[in-house]
Amino acid sequence: MTTQALVEQIRRKKSFLCIGLDVDLNKIPKHLLETEDPIFEFNKAIIDATHHLAVGYKPNTAFYEAYGIKGWKSLEKTINYLNANYPEIFTIADAKRGDIGNTSTMYAKAFFEDLKFDSVTVAPYMGKDSIEPFLAFKNKHTILLALTSNQGAFDFQTKDIEGKKLYEQVLELSKSYQNSENLMYVVGATKAEYLSDIRKIIPHSFLLVPGVGAQGGNLKDVCKYGLNDQVGLLINSSRGIIYASDAIDFAEAAADKALELQKEMSQILS
Repeated sequence: MTTQALVEQIRRKKSFLCIGLDVDLNKIPKHLLETEDPIFEFNKAIIDATHHLAVGYKPNTAFYEAYGIKGWKSLEKTINYLNANYPEIFTIADAKRGDIGNTSTMYAKAFFEDLKFDSVTVAPYMGKDSIEPFLAFKNKHTILLALTSNQGAFDFQTKDIEGKKLYEQVLELSKSYQNSENLMYVVGATKAEYLSDIRKIIPHSFLLVPGVGAQGGNLKDVCKYGLNDQVGLLINSSRGIIYASDAIDFAEAAADKALELQKEMSQILS
């Protein structure tokens, strides 16, 4: 998946919505628990009901790893289903990996070559040699945690160090990494007031923005400060869409919630 292909899909669908597939067996409709693979059946129904409204899907791998080998197989079935049936969709492995050298290469191979995701989220704390092994994969994207939506982000990310905030230094340094054109960045929707400064540093990069909806982020504020001439935003919503209902109509309810966001995005784009 090239950046241009992603932009074309956004323009065609009039949407920059990414749906998070964070599946908790305690929250999905009870009738699915009787199936052989409840996680996959839930994901499949959500994908089939919303794929025309979304340009990306983002499984958080923790929600699969928590169920052991069965959960990992559900993740594999989900990504295979997406790639086979909706190849235009941008896929994100929300794994937040971060290690150095050969270990990073192996993480990248797991998500890019084995599971065939288009992108993976990566923590930058260990520096350049923990990021560049991911960037070595052609037409794959590395999504760097820059400024996250959680309260603990203020513990480190916004600290002033020699006149600059730490997240600003991360952004600036990352532009010097080999194949940095394949970088995207996570910026939480609850940090919308920082987007103007972020765009001064990385004006052309895509931003993955979680936190709209259940976490309190505002779509209009994010777009006001974050949009660029290639749109440059992927707005992620998870709980607000996939758990819109726990009844038999859960997929239709998810589609209704996705449509609400898509309509708002369409108005913003026009």
